[in-house]
Amino acid sequence: MSMITGVGPGIGQGYAAGKGAEAAARRPQYQSNIIRAMLLGQAVAQSTGIYALIIALVLMFANPLIKLM
Repeated sequence: MSMITGVGPGIGQGYAAGKGAEAAARRPQYQSNIIRAMLLGQAVAQSTGIYALIIALVLMFANPLIKLM
């Protein structure tokens, strides 16, 4: 279930890259600011996918919920 959340950041990053390219094409003088904001947003989105991966690995290999059963 946790690994499914990797799809969301992937779709979001693709959408952000497309819109960033469109914005840079429309306003070339602001290209550095647009790219900087796009990369910052993609870093935040990627961290969500990494957190989901860590949760999935913890639940697979060091499941703390097994002791409750």
